[in-house]
Amino acid sequence: MSQGRPDATNAFNGVMREIRARNDEQYDPREPIRVWTDEDLTPDGVRTSLTAVLNTGGCRWARAGGCTMCGYVAESVPDGEVASEDILAQIDAIAAHEADALDEPAPLVKLYTSGSFLDERELSGATRKAIVERFGDRERVLVESLPEFITADRLDPLAAIGPQIDIAVGLETASDRIRQECINKVFTFEEFAAASEVAADADVGIKAYLLLKPPFLSEREALADAVESVRRCADHAHTVSVNPTNVQQYTLVEDLYHADGYRPPWLWSVASVLERTADTDAIVVSDPVGKGSDRGPHNCGECDDLVARAIEDFDRRQEPAVFDEVDCDCEQTWKEVLDRERSYGMVLDA
Repeated sequence: MSQGRPDATNAFNGVMREIRARNDEQYDPREPIRVWTDEDLTPDGVRTSLTAVLNTGGCRWARAGGCTMCGYVAESVPDGEVASEDILAQIDAIAAHEADALDEPAPLVKLYTSGSFLDERELSGATRKAIVERFGDRERVLVESLPEFITADRLDPLAAIGPQIDIAVGLETASDRIRQECINKVFTFEEFAAASEVAADADVGIKAYLLLKPPFLSEREALADAVESVRRCADHAHTVSVNPTNVQQYTLVEDLYHADGYRPPWLWSVASVLERTADTDAIVVSDPVGKGSDRGPHNCGECDDLVARAIEDFDRRQEPAVFDEVDCDCEQTWKEVLDRERSYGMVLDA
């Protein structure tokens, strides 16, 4: 992994370790953090999905300090280690949830670790293989990883099991400067592109996650970065997910939010990114977490549900015309924000 600018990285990590030390919650290592079912657009079409967040002890990078907006490590077992038998007990719990929620097994299984599924410190090779084998009859199994762990020796055993394997990579932005100086994530776009080539050689797909509106960017800067990032990473991923920032606990973004130094992105910005990038070769989707809330992406409060439904409709149909069907007076306010918010320090709102 690239180290970026050591002075900035060390400063971020020190601040975020202090913030995360405020958390004293405990989590059961034999229970997944959460499980749900939904529908997702895949290269094979819309499929019922089973999604779970495994408790693996958390992201290695987050333990060092980590990303400015990510609070997922706060939900992990505090000592950073979960035994293989406990992980497999979580898989049993996930399967039980699916049996209660669905009449038949979901074709798409998405397993998140809030870290890297391919990191040996989180999951051993034997544990990874056992997990994928449990879902060996599915069409697709998606897991997540940082680029540094995407290697042939870790991918090949999984790809040989049966389902199409996809790796979700939290690229966040195509800009190395924004990734390092606003998000505190220190790999480069070149490393992401190289990992995607390794995945392609193993017949493994890549799904890229982008962050809309990291801290320290104005709304206009964030919108422009997201559009450019979708276009650049579409050459390396079959699906690009645009994730608007939500204010998670025990993060630097939360501290900024409470100091009136951060506003989550407008839902109009999410819609604009999707509309402007609908012509790319990749599938482009967004699932705004916390939509309509003050801590999540939101508009004025009156139109949030309407715009969120249009975004969901776009996710299924990939048709930008869905946004022609929504309007609200606050869209003009959003446009004024884009025009007048010239710097990060000028946080304007509806």
